[in-house]
Amino acid sequence: MEKLKGSIMIEQVFDFLTAESWIVQIFIVILAALSLDLFQRRLCNRLHAELEKTENYWDDALIIALRKPLRLLIWLTGISYAIAISQEERAAAIFTAVDSLRDVGVIFAFAWFVVGFIASAEKSYIGRRSISEERFDKTTTYAVSKLLRLSVIITASLVTMQTLGYSVSGVLAFGGVGGVAVGFAAKDLLANFFGGLMIYLDRPFSVGDWVRSPDREIEGTVEAIGWRLTTIRSFDKRPLFIPNSLFNQIVIENPSRMTNRRIYETVGIRYDDSLKMENIVVRVKEMLREHNEIDSSHTMIVNFNKMSSSSLDFFIYTYTKTTEWVRFHEIKQDVMLKVLEIVASEGAECAFPTSTIHLFNSDSESELRPEPTR
Repeated sequence: MEKLKGSIMIEQVFDFLTAESWIVQIFIVILAALSLDLFQRRLCNRLHAELEKTENYWDDALIIALRKPLRLLIWLTGISYAIAISQEERAAAIFTAVDSLRDVGVIFAFAWFVVGFIASAEKSYIGRRSISEERFDKTTTYAVSKLLRLSVIITASLVTMQTLGYSVSGVLAFGGVGGVAVGFAAKDLLANFFGGLMIYLDRPFSVGDWVRSPDREIEGTVEAIGWRLTTIRSFDKRPLFIPNSLFNQIVIENPSRMTNRRIYETVGIRYDDSLKMENIVVRVKEMLREHNEIDSSHTMIVNFNKMSSSSLDFFIYTYTKTTEWVRFHEIKQDVMLKVLEIVASEGAECAFPTSTIHLFNSDSESELRPEPTR
């Protein structure tokens, strides 16, 4: 009896599937999409593992960018075929939009892949250059990447509108007319955009540079250059968000691009040691010429130049080979200590402010007359 019931049930299921064969077809299509998705994921993982061993970063970027768009494309194709099968059996108004949505999905997947490839290539390129310590311009890399991604997005948007039945020429014409109104309404935004464009073209500074402005209280390290804002991290670690249009109106110094750093100091000795000044100046200049960290190819001056109220002054004017801030101060400290050693070895002393008062007595009165200080 149970076997009879089981055979009857199997016959009913078979008859149902025979009558409704489109359900089986949909199931096969979805199963095929699932199988293909699993296959491509494993294949991409294996390819990525192998390509990571190579020095070429373009193939890594290609695999990373391909994964998700390819998965979307597989499921988009499978679902569209399944809906097409259902449409033959069950007519519905919503099915009329399937073709357009599928085309839009394909355009979106392709744009997603290209944008992802550009972003991955940018990240890999910067990472490889940083590891190899090669000199390159990060700002130009960011600018080219952003322009390429923006171009892909605009192109994909226009193709999508054309696919949906909108006239691209009409859209562009409307954009030309509406652009005037938008330009007046968003002039600050556009000024910042073109300010960012000028930064990318003129390159007065790059990401990582130390910049400052004598016109404004702006000083710090450039962290990011966007199309609207530039982020600068001040030395007390506060972030400064500066509109790009401001850089067209102010003076920007870029100490990071200095070729050398300057040491400019004045040293004073006592008037009692005036006869020792010549030897001190000669020895200090000789010391600077022999110093390993001083660039003797640039201007080097050590001269007695002033008779101050309490000292005889000579100045040191020279340049270090390094531009690094911390290293510069270490070199400057070494130079100044050697100067003090030279002064001491000559039997002289550095001066400090002093004054002497002479008292003069007369028959009628006592007069206080200060002698010129020295």
